Amino acid sequence: MEFELLYWHWIVAGIVLMLSEIFLGSFFIFWFGAAATIVGLMLVPFPGISEAAQIIIWAFSSTVFAVGWFKFLKPLATDKTKAGLSKEALLGEIGQVLSPPNGEKRGTIRFPAPLLGADEWLIISTDSLSIGDRVSVVDLSGNSLIVKKA
Repeated sequence: MEFELLYWHWIVAGIVLMLSEIFLGSFFIFWFGAAATIVGLMLVPFPGISEAAQIIIWAFSSTVFAVGWFKFLKPLATDKTKAGLSKEALLGEIGQVLSPPNGEKRGTIRFPAPLLGADEWLIISTDSLSIGDRVSVVDLSGNSLIVKKA
């Protein structure tokens, strides 16, 4: 009795590998499971594919999926905010003035990416600022940033 890889072997193996990510959390084994599922689905309409070709298709698909994940998709999923970081995350950051400070009235600044959870902050400055000026954060005073022209 000879063992033969059937379509459902690949589909079950793929589902088991993809479900194992629930416990592992590395999101690496998932791609091997996705490739195995694809091989299984390919065998439904084309059952005559040899076992060697099945393994080659699985290895190639796994490699393409894993490389695609680490090279293209994973970088898109990273958090680019600096939420949860300390005061040092603000120092030196460059932003654009939305409304300049005027006497006792504080101005506002917008950063390209949110800093500590907000992209707009109140500002204080000894420099004369106008709308659109680029400024750099030099210190923090309460919930306002102290800035100077960049």
